[in-house]
Amino acid sequence: MRLARTRLTALATSFLAVLVATGSPALAAPTAASTTASTAASTAASTAADGPLPAAFAKAAAAYDVPRDLLVALGYAETHLDGHDGKPSASGGYGLMHLVSNPTNHSLEKAAELTGRSADELRADDAANVLGGAAVLRSHADALGLDEAARKDAGRWYQAVAKYGNATSPELARLYADAVYESLGLGIDIRGVKVKPQEVTADRGEYAKARDLNAKADVGILSTDYGPAAWVAASSSNYTASSRPSSYAIDRVVIHVTQGSYAGTISWFQNASAQVSAHYVVKSSNGAITQMVREKDIAWHAGNWTYNTRSIGIEHEGYVSDASWFTDAMYRASAALTKAICDKYGIPKDRTHIIGHNQVPGATHTDPGSYWNWTTYMNYVTGGGTPSWSTTIDNATSGQFTASANWGTSTYSSQRYGSDYRFADPVSSSDSAWYSAAIPSAGTYRVEVWYPADAGYNSSAPYIVAASGGNQTVYVDQRSGGGSWKSIGTFSLNAGTYNVVGISRWTAGTGYVIADAVRISRV
Repeated sequence: MRLARTRLTALATSFLAVLVATGSPALAAPTAASTTASTAASTAASTAADGPLPAAFAKAAAAYDVPRDLLVALGYAETHLDGHDGKPSASGGYGLMHLVSNPTNHSLEKAAELTGRSADELRADDAANVLGGAAVLRSHADALGLDEAARKDAGRWYQAVAKYGNATSPELARLYADAVYESLGLGIDIRGVKVKPQEVTADRGEYAKARDLNAKADVGILSTDYGPAAWVAASSSNYTASSRPSSYAIDRVVIHVTQGSYAGTISWFQNASAQVSAHYVVKSSNGAITQMVREKDIAWHAGNWTYNTRSIGIEHEGYVSDASWFTDAMYRASAALTKAICDKYGIPKDRTHIIGHNQVPGATHTDPGSYWNWTTYMNYVTGGGTPSWSTTIDNATSGQFTASANWGTSTYSSQRYGSDYRFADPVSSSDSAWYSAAIPSAGTYRVEVWYPADAGYNSSAPYIVAASGGNQTVYVDQRSGGGSWKSIGTFSLNAGTYNVVGISRWTAGTGYVIADAVRISRV
């Protein structure tokens, strides 16, 4: 999805003027009669066909005139549609829609006011929580002046979505909203709720001018400690300035799970009331990394002062109770960071010195939890393996590569694999090119990609892997690292002949998307 291409349309203000004049609330909770009348048929059908969670989204979307798929995408970006048994996130957010109650964000209380539901019900009941999320999102749309016609266009809700995240800066609000719209472009299929990949032109409005934290090449936002990371400073109230390693030796890396989203965690560490921070935060979907505390300084992450002084803390987007957050892209990116830290400070690459938060003396946290795969992670930190079966598919392999006529053919780069490669502009539509393979047996396979690199190629090309548990997407910067095999992760694949790896044109990155060759190996 090319989110940089936006419609900057002036929003109507007449509705706001009426609200100011009358003193009426921006949004009233729907009556039981009106809600029942408008949603009874669709809710009953959805419940019968799909279950209570799809019905909850259908009902909430209809009740507050919010695009259903956008509502799902927002919940997915926040929690992967997991209510976590009513337990709060690190920033005090509850339920599928992450309704927050903390000193600077009161969306839980706002949802209670708008829906007439109690805070306890909104915390614990999935359907009530989804309804509350829809109400809060609609209230932001009303404040922006979106009329009935505008509300039908999911792209016009971009600024309302950004407001929902309650980010501490415009750049983080953009990062948050982009993640939601990216999910719309890629599609969602989780916990019985489905959203088909779709074309949406996002109207960023005021956020079009905000720094794009996904564009790591932007001047001024790169980490000086670790080159691949972006830099966003945590609040100075959340860490201790120091001069490590001269003041304190660094001999540990501590692995954490955020209990929240990537953008939300970055925003929380910028909040002076948080009283917590980490040196780095890693994104689930593509392994993007943001540094928030300099390695020389002491982040407040371990809950133990001695361990804080001697360690580097790495937070990983997700929840300890939900394995879907722990992608191979995240493992690989984090492992590369940990390896670099260990090499820099002479830290042994073993489980005595690379530990979980739960291993810190006196820890009350359980992260990274039982779903964190330490074997995979440490293997990536220390070394690889030898494949027992492998196949290579080029864009010219007969019968195994398919792409629409929108994909051109080029021989421009000498870094290409084979005689040529395919290219296409990024657009707000998936239009994927696919590589088919005959997978001999169900198991774990490493997927590698080959592409020629060029400054004009895509900064965030989405490779899609048809894993046994559902499609997984890994983003690759095709501006560098070309002309060789680049691993995008290991995946559980089913046996059979099918489209295993695709590359989509739907991306927030800029530049041509390149489809050249892939290699799939049994591990």
